[in-house]
Amino acid sequence: MEKKFKVKVNNTSKFEFTENQILDLDIQATGNTDFHILHEHKSFKASIEKSDFLKRQYSIKINSNIYNINIANDLDLLIEKMGLSLGSAQLINDIKAPMPGLILEVNVEEGTAVKEGDYLLVLEAMKMENTITAPREGVVKSIQIKNGETVEKNQLLIEME
Repeated sequence: MEKKFKVKVNNTSKFEFTENQILDLDIQATGNTDFHILHEHKSFKASIEKSDFLKRQYSIKINSNIYNINIANDLDLLIEKMGLSLGSAQLINDIKAPMPGLILEVNVEEGTAVKEGDYLLVLEAMKMENTITAPREGVVKSIQIKNGETVEKNQLLIEME
């Protein structure tokens, strides 16, 4: 199954891309954040002005125009399809399974201080490994699961203080 991405530009235009379409682009890096792009026999200079990798939000400058880009990957699309929201997890202390699956790895212990985006655990679902990250800064209060355990959708995995 090919990976798909939904891209929103300036909160107005929406595009869908497959991984192969992205790999087929004619792009050359000219620096750490600078790129040269050829598209339909036209040349473009692009640079990454700002990036937030965890939230998949970027500001890209192409030929002197700035575009704000939000990228949704397969996991984001699956969570949206299941009627869940990544944003709502930041308002609560309980981290629950977004889908049924198998716990492959637990990366924290009770009492561990975590920052937003730190890896908490790996959940295998539908033959994909999904890394569950901390929605905010805090301390792990309790861990309700262990490696090798099967979990159901919305099952409590980790409580935070």
